[in-house]
Amino acid sequence: MYSSLDIYQYCFYGLFTIPYSTIAYPTIAYSLLPIPLLPIHYCLSHYCLFTIAYSLLPIAYPTMPIAYSTIAYLYPMRIDIISVVPDLMRSPFDGSIMKRAQDAGLVDVYFHNLRDYTTNTYKQVDDYPYGGGAGMVLMIAPIDKCISALKAERDYDAVIYMTPDGNVLNQGTANQLSLLKNIIVLCGHYKGVDQRVRDLFVTHEVSIGDYVLSGGELAAAVLCDSIIRLIPGVLGNETSALTDSFQDGLLAPPVYTRPADYNGHKVPDILTSGNTPKVDTWREEQALAITKKKRPDLME
Repeated sequence: MYSSLDIYQYCFYGLFTIPYSTIAYPTIAYSLLPIPLLPIHYCLSHYCLFTIAYSLLPIAYPTMPIAYSTIAYLYPMRIDIISVVPDLMRSPFDGSIMKRAQDAGLVDVYFHNLRDYTTNTYKQVDDYPYGGGAGMVLMIAPIDKCISALKAERDYDAVIYMTPDGNVLNQGTANQLSLLKNIIVLCGHYKGVDQRVRDLFVTHEVSIGDYVLSGGELAAAVLCDSIIRLIPGVLGNETSALTDSFQDGLLAPPVYTRPADYNGHKVPDILTSGNTPKVDTWREEQALAITKKKRPDLME
């Protein structure tokens, strides 16, 4: 089965093949037609079809985001989150944008309690580390059973392990992951997971910063939010996510809303001028200045 991205690409690139097909195929057809019919064929295949084809392009190009959103609806992203305490992260998915995305059928999120995949009486999922030391380590057996059960039902594009020593999450990573269809997110807990889990199952290791949390559940919620909001159709304005901070390597410029004058604090005149090109230039200049001041490392 084709992925939604494949279908989108086929539709998109198909628009560019219209002119070439109408050039190549008539060449073969001419040699097969009697000479009296050539003028009629030339008119139908070139002038008429060309006119129709090109007249539809201005309509087709702007509707591509709508088509992509429809495809995303038919083939929603699926996120399976594995955790020792899944109830800890349900709240972020039950409100705002992430809930709307699920209600709209654009993404399906499932929580899996690791304790449901244990075989011992006490539902134990952790044990002491070999070699001694403080803390407990998540065992490989229940994680293996859970991931294997999920993979037996469908193919997954990524198995992501949330860990402080992973690659720090940035906008580029979120953009790439938002294009995937099925992903598994494994939440670390205690002192982490048995190294063999990382060696055998994990394809991506992600951190949300250089600090340690009690578990990977909150980090998983952050990761999912950064991904889900990028799925076409999730945000009301399709271009909204494209103007976020970091999408172009810069921080976002200042934003204002009504009233234009609040206790003497006025909105910059350029933003109320109605001159779109000058507004765009102002925003670019502001984004550059703010980035230089707050995050000069982004410009290195």
